[in-house]
Amino acid sequence: MQTDLFRTLNQFVEPLVRAGVGSPGPWPTGVIVLETRGRKSGRTLSVPLLATLIGDLVLVGTLRRPSQWVSNIAHTPHVRYWMNGRAREATALVVAPGVERPATMSPVVDCLVAGLAPFGHWFGITFAILGPLAPVS
Repeated sequence: MQTDLFRTLNQFVEPLVRAGVGSPGPWPTGVIVLETRGRKSGRTLSVPLLATLIGDLVLVGTLRRPSQWVSNIAHTPHVRYWMNGRAREATALVVAPGVERPATMSPVVDCLVAGLAPFGHWFGITFAILGPLAPVS
């Protein structure tokens, strides 16, 4: 029932968010539409999410388990998201208990992961960091 509620709500919210309504901008937190590739179907799936800008990175999270978008980006980290009325390409990094991450990331990403990881353990929150997340050489 919860899935049906969110699916119905997203049908109304998603077009507005894609157009830029509620996007981060004047404030660091707002709503984006995240597009992922289904890990089983291969279809493009989208979900509106609350997001916070941290420099050129976008932080999203969820308390809901299981969230399919999290499983999808853990499987295929190349994503697209809509913010301020335009699409942006990104790499996603899942921050959750038991999820491995690349050993060498930027210092900013390392700090974010270190700061967010305890919340995953304590409260069951799963985060994803979207942005230019190529490993540091």
